[in-house]
Amino acid sequence: MANIKSQKKRIRTNEAAHLRNKEVKSAIKTSIRSVHKAINDGDKDSAETAFAVAARRLDKAAGRGVIHRNQAANRKSGLATAINAM
Repeated sequence: MANIKSQKKRIRTNEAAHLRNKEVKSAIKTSIRSVHKAINDGDKDSAETAFAVAARRLDKAAGRGVIHRNQAANRKSGLATAINAM
């Protein structure tokens, strides 16, 4: 455990950010999973609806710095390609 006051605060803020980032990443994974499920079921309409939700979550995460903007773009591109290939 740190002895310095500022480092104690830093530990607390890092933990709070870690939990927030973990929650956002989990939501992203869930929304991407729902897109893949709709694609596997062959339901293009629900896949496009789920893609819109996933794309928004990816963009928000990239804007907040949870994931890199290129990673968000690559994931959106892969999902769009999979939907268009249906």
